[in-house]
Amino acid sequence: MRTIHHPDPLAVVRNLGILAHVDAGKTTVTERILFATGTTHKRGEVHDGTTVTDFDPQERDRGITIFAAAVSCAWDGHRLNLIDTPGHVDFADEVERSLRVLDGAVAVFDAVAGVEPQSESVWRQADRHGVPRIAFVNKMDRAGADLDAAVESIRRRLHPAPLVVQLPIGSEDGFSGVVDLVRMRALTWADGDTAEEGSVPDGLREEALRRRRTLEEAVAERHPAALEEFCDRETLSAGTLTAALRDLTRSGDGVVVLCGSAYRNRGVEPLLDAVVAYLPSPLDVPAVCGENGEERPCDPAAPFAALAFKVNATATGRLTYVRVYSGTIEKGATVWDAGARRTERVGRILRVQADRHAPLERAVAGDIVAVVGLKAARAGSTLCAPDAPLVLEPPGAAEPVVSVAVEPRRAVDTDRLATALARLAEEDPSLVVRTDAETGQTLLSGMGELHLEVAVEKVRREHGLTLNVGRPKVSYRETVGRGVSGLVHRHVKQDGGAGQFAHVVLDVEPAEAGFEFRSTVVGGRVPQEYVRAVEAGCRDALAEGPLGGHPVTGLRVTLTDGSTHVKDSSDTAFRTAGRFGLREALRACAMVLLEPVVEVTVTVPEDAVGAVLGDLAARRGRVSGSATRGGSAVVTATVPLAELFGYATRLRSRTQGRGTFTARPTGYAPAPAEAAVRR
Repeated sequence: MRTIHHPDPLAVVRNLGILAHVDAGKTTVTERILFATGTTHKRGEVHDGTTVTDFDPQERDRGITIFAAAVSCAWDGHRLNLIDTPGHVDFADEVERSLRVLDGAVAVFDAVAGVEPQSESVWRQADRHGVPRIAFVNKMDRAGADLDAAVESIRRRLHPAPLVVQLPIGSEDGFSGVVDLVRMRALTWADGDTAEEGSVPDGLREEALRRRRTLEEAVAERHPAALEEFCDRETLSAGTLTAALRDLTRSGDGVVVLCGSAYRNRGVEPLLDAVVAYLPSPLDVPAVCGENGEERPCDPAAPFAALAFKVNATATGRLTYVRVYSGTIEKGATVWDAGARRTERVGRILRVQADRHAPLERAVAGDIVAVVGLKAARAGSTLCAPDAPLVLEPPGAAEPVVSVAVEPRRAVDTDRLATALARLAEEDPSLVVRTDAETGQTLLSGMGELHLEVAVEKVRREHGLTLNVGRPKVSYRETVGRGVSGLVHRHVKQDGGAGQFAHVVLDVEPAEAGFEFRSTVVGGRVPQEYVRAVEAGCRDALAEGPLGGHPVTGLRVTLTDGSTHVKDSSDTAFRTAGRFGLREALRACAMVLLEPVVEVTVTVPEDAVGAVLGDLAARRGRVSGSATRGGSAVVTATVPLAELFGYATRLRSRTQGRGTFTARPTGYAPAPAEAAVRR
C-alpha cells in the first residue's frame, strides 16, 4: 500500500466518529476497521459478544452500544482516532459529547431501511456541531437492499447533496464488490478478506460511465474549480474529482456516499481510503475558540488547551478522556481545570483501545487520549496551561425526561448507594440524582426507560447492591396558557435594623419556549441593578409551578413599573419580590400542564398493523404516516412518553416477537387535566 509522507505529523491524524441508528451496523463497521488496519487479528461479532468497542458486560448482554468507546488504529500512514457512538435515542447525550470533540464522522445507513429516525437525529446533532460526514450504506447483502433508494432517503430526509462514488457489483446475496467511479476500477471480494482490483465488468461499463457522468455534473455544479475544468474538457480528472469531493465534504456542501457489507467484510478498505482522502485532519478545522473569544491554533508549540468529554469513575481511579486542541501535555505535568478553578496533576497519559490502554509520554494538539490522575474534572471541563487560562464551551446536557425512585433493600447500604449514584452522575451528566422534598425518596432521572435501566443495573453489578426501584415517571412541565398584566407585588419587611422594601409590577404572557425577561421601566424608578435582581428572583420562581410543582417554561415576564425606598431597598429585597411576585402572577394565570412526547416508528409484519394501530390509539398516539418496506409495515406516530412504558413487551406479544420500535423525543405537548396531579 502506498504510504504518503507529510511534513506536518498532524496532517495524518483523523478524529472521527461512527454515527447511526441502532442496529445499522456501527459497531460491526468499527470491528472491521480494526481488523482491516491490523489492530485486531480476529473479527469480533456483536451477536457473539466479542467486539472490542462493546466491552461493557451490559453492552454484550443487550447487543447494543451504550457507552461511546474510543480506539486508535493506523491506515495508509495515517492515525485514526475512532469513537463508536451509541445509536439508541436514550444515549443521545453520549453522542453529543463525542461530536463536540470530533473533526469528522462516518454515518452508517441500512441499505434496506435507508434513513431511520435516530439516523436523522444524530445527523442533526452533527449539523449543529458542523462535523463533516461521509455516508456508508451498509448491509448491501441483505434481501431488499437498494443503494438508490437509500441515497434518495438521504437526499429527501437529511437534505444534503449525496455524491455517490461507487456502483455495487451484484445485489443482495450476490453482492460481491463495487466499482470505484472516481478511478473507474472494480474492487471485488471473492473468498478472502482482501479486495482484488481489476477493470470494470463489461456488463456494468455503460452504467458506470453514466453514474460517473452524474457524479461529475453534481460536483461541477457545486465546486468552482471543478466547473472550470468541466467546461474546458467536458470531464473531470480523478485528481480534480478527489480534491473537489474533499472540499465539498469539509464545507458540508456535499456528502460522499459509499456502500458495502461490513459483516461480510466488503467495502471496508475503500471506506478507510475515503476517510483519509475526504475527512479533515486537525489542521483543516478552525482554531478552537474560548468563551472570551481567544483562539488557540492546532499547534503543539501553542499554550496547552484540552476539553474533557468523558469520565470513567472506576473503583481503581478516574479515567478522563480528553481532546487536545492546542499545545502539548506530558506525563506528570500540572494543568489548570478552568471549571473547578483548581490545578491538577496528570499522572499518566494513555492511548485508548476501548478497554485496553497503551501508555504515552506525551500528547499533542489533535490527539484524543485518556488521562489518569485528575480528581475533579467533569465531562465538559476545560484543561489548560496554568499560565494561559482558557474556557472552552462545554457540550450541552439534555434535560432528563424520566425518573425512578431508588432505595437499597438494606438500610445499612444507604451511604453506599449515595456514593454509587454520585459516581454515575459524574460519568454521565444526563443522569440527575435528587431527593424529593415531599417524600424524601432518592430520584434518578435520565433520558428514557432504557437509560435508567442501564444505570440501575450498573449500580447493582459494580457495587453489589440490591435495590428497590419504583415505576418510571415522566418529567412534566408547566406553561402559561393565558397571561396576566399589571400584577403588583410589594415586599416589605421590618423587624428591627435595616428593613427590606421592593415594589414591582409584572406582566406575564406566553412565549414560544424557555423564559424571557425584559424591563420597560422608565425614569429610573427601578435602578438597573435591581432590575437584574428581579430577573434572578423570577428565575428562582420557575423551579415550581402552581399546578403540581413542575418546572415552568414558555413564558415572557415584563417588569413595567416599581418603586424603591431610599434606605430599605436592596438586591435581596428585589430578588425576593421577583420570586414571590412571579409565583403570585402564575397562580393568577391560566396554566397548562405539558408532558414529553416522542415520535415512535414501529416496524411490524403487515398482518399485525391493525392490532398495532389500535394499541397506539389506546396510548393516545396520533399516527402521522405508514409505509410498506421489504414486506414489513412501518407506522410512525406521536405518543406521550408516559404511555410508552412497557410498550416493548406489549409489542412483542402482539406480533409474536417480530415487531420492533424506536422512539425519539420531539418536545412537549399539553397533557390531559387528570395528569395535573403531581406524580
